[in-house]
Amino acid sequence: MNRDMEGANMAKRLEDKVGIITGGGTGIGRGVAEMLAREGCRVVVAGRRQAPLDETVAAIVGSGGEARALSTDVTVESQVQALVEGAVETYGGLDLVISNAGLYPRMELPELTEEVWDLTVDVNLKGHYMIARHCIPRLQTRGGGSIVFVGSVHGYMGGSDVLAYASAKGGLWTMTRNLARTYARDQITVNYINPGWVASEGEVVHRREPGSPDEWL
Repeated sequence: MNRDMEGANMAKRLEDKVGIITGGGTGIGRGVAEMLAREGCRVVVAGRRQAPLDETVAAIVGSGGEARALSTDVTVESQVQALVEGAVETYGGLDLVISNAGLYPRMELPELTEEVWDLTVDVNLKGHYMIARHCIPRLQTRGGGSIVFVGSVHGYMGGSDVLAYASAKGGLWTMTRNLARTYARDQITVNYINPGWVASEGEVVHRREPGSPDEWL
């Protein structure tokens, strides 16, 4: 099969499917949303900041895809419920979910306040639970589907300055395995992926040496 034919077939792999991508305004989330749209998926991108979401939607629509943006804080159940209902009302159902929203503070234990701990765990663990809780019934109605949680190697390796983040991702890993075992009976797959390093906005700021250009990354 030549590349053009292969690309055309892949572009139809998700035709008429409906997907939700949280953290869809930047970084991994935006990249995944654009990729899914290229393969025919109708996507709903969610995140706390409206402007990046609108940029993602504009890029997808400009390339011939279908997309909608819904501002959502995944730690607030009413907003997650509205997100899922909005996706179903707009596109008629739900087939796949990329649960990607995350928060990555870096500080060692002496600087790690209770406030930062709670926020980090809320976003990186509770937020994924909220997504699963409201999306799984919709996937069951559809006769099956897929949830992908974006995890981290820190979830089982840890790190000196990522205690709260690593703890939450470790909990997410366990939650993923539990949900996968529970909902396999409903033809719902639940997976946890560990992306490599990505030059997202936050990472570029964090890793750039003082006075150095982005190219050094």
